[in-house]
Amino acid sequence: MSRYMYSFVMMEAKLKKDAMTVILQRKSVRNFTGKPVSRADVLEILRAAMAAPAAVHMMPWKFLVITEKAELERLSAGLPYAKMLSKAGTCILVCALPGEAAFGSGEFAILDCSCASENILLAAEALGLGAVWTAVYPNKNLMGFVRKELGIPEEVIPLNLIPIGHPTGEDKAQDKFDEKNIHWEKW
Repeated sequence: MSRYMYSFVMMEAKLKKDAMTVILQRKSVRNFTGKPVSRADVLEILRAAMAAPAAVHMMPWKFLVITEKAELERLSAGLPYAKMLSKAGTCILVCALPGEAAFGSGEFAILDCSCASENILLAAEALGLGAVWTAVYPNKNLMGFVRKELGIPEEVIPLNLIPIGHPTGEDKAQDKFDEKNIHWEKW
């Protein structure tokens, strides 16, 4: 094996290991230092979001980045499961656009945006940041609050808010693997 080929094989093995490490170390971070997240990191995270799979490659997503401290605090006050927003450095609202999804389907839009949301969580972990998925959809009251607060049009589904910031280190990854959830060949 040539030295070039050996280097490529070793680099590929390292990338696979690093991806698995990120996936297994991903955690829901609810404790942030309050330090701002750089624009470069946010753009890198959104690049990962838009690399997500999407039905018929339609990509029915839009992302609203919220960095203003006052806005983060208003959202925190109005969303019972997103109190950590007041300490996060930024937040990404993931929005689904049914009209831009495969077959104009709201269901496909939600699935595609869920994939993008997971990529946001993994990218934040890979960058040494913390993030947590806070659902807005399908709760009509939460969706209404977010629509009103952020000026989201009625045809857009505010799916989830993802607070992102510098973790304090309090939150730890959990091993969620349970072989009882695996079926081989037949149920």
